[in-house]
Amino acid sequence: MVTALLDARRARHIAEQVPDPELPMLTLADLGVLREVTMAPDGTVVASLTPTYSGCPAMAEMRAGVAARLRDAGYARVEIRTVLDPPWSSDWITPAGRRKLAEHGIAPPGAAPARPTGPVPLVLSPARRSVPCPRCGHPDTEETSRFGATSCKALWRCLACREPFEYVKEI
Repeated sequence: MVTALLDARRARHIAEQVPDPELPMLTLADLGVLREVTMAPDGTVVASLTPTYSGCPAMAEMRAGVAARLRDAGYARVEIRTVLDPPWSSDWITPAGRRKLAEHGIAPPGAAPARPTGPVPLVLSPARRSVPCPRCGHPDTEETSRFGATSCKALWRCLACREPFEYVKEI
């Protein structure tokens, strides 16, 4: 029992180090998509991930990354599960993850909107009007494109330092 618990902790530590394919400065743990890592009675490592968005194309890479790292660490049997409930929230990004985003010139999200019970509403308008510049901290910024390189980011520009930056949207 103790060996299985230690093995599960080791497996989780390994899975936590996998970088996000779209935001490689973050690990899956920083991003909050790594939900759980357990050991099944037959010795299979079971890692559970939650996508940031429904249909997120990075999920295949996340699953492959976690499975490869665990197999490279000597775990012969690995199962990756996708967990959709509760849905991921940008509030799950850790403080370290938010700091890393800002250090890389990407504005971290603010607090996610409150979720009603039942279906998750689709919101097409910006969640907030002001995003401080991650480079100079100035609040005078403007959105230049609702969608960036990925659907979870938007493009903004600081009107003080004139630098463009990406912003991770709240969900």
